[in-house]
Amino acid sequence: MEAEHGASGHDRRESGPRPLTVDDLVRTPDDGRRYELVGGRIDASPVPVFQHTRTCSRLLAHLARAAPDGREVLHRPGIDFNADRTHHRIPDLAVIRAEDAESPYLTRPPLLAVEIVSPESVIRDDHTKRREYAEFGIVAYRIVNPAPDETGLVEFRLENGGYREVTQACGGEVFETDLPFPLRLVPRWLTADGPWKERIGGG
Repeated sequence: MEAEHGASGHDRRESGPRPLTVDDLVRTPDDGRRYELVGGRIDASPVPVFQHTRTCSRLLAHLARAAPDGREVLHRPGIDFNADRTHHRIPDLAVIRAEDAESPYLTRPPLLAVEIVSPESVIRDDHTKRREYAEFGIVAYRIVNPAPDETGLVEFRLENGGYREVTQACGGEVFETDLPFPLRLVPRWLTADGPWKERIGGG
């Protein structure tokens, strides 16, 4: 697309391609991948492997059981980070206040965002999203590493505009937190075979 400038109408320039918005995401293929937007450009993640899916499912169930009234635990909610809707992220899990529920996408910061890392997402989750989530004002951010030998979890809290690591746990250690509600979690049982429902809370 071109635009004319000046009284003579002879000065012309070409504008670049317009930034994509969430409206354009409806045209992405339904292939199991996660399509997000950063600065109006597509940021696609591969289809999750079994270990990622198992971890996400178990953590979702455990969080949902612990959540009090007034808190909602969401699987892969779309979040618009700006009014132009050109920055759109989809955390693996999020916890929001019930009154912050919106359709079609969230626009207010969740109380908690959770990302489950995979080999190709380490930089995105531990650096890029960590910075973006802090700038957006998400109070707590957890990263889960579903390593088959020793699953680990780390929690960050927002402080002075950035995240500070507050606690972590690996394997059979008990992870405890009070934000956004009290929770006990043994990371091993996010991935291990066996009676995970009985043991994931560290009881």
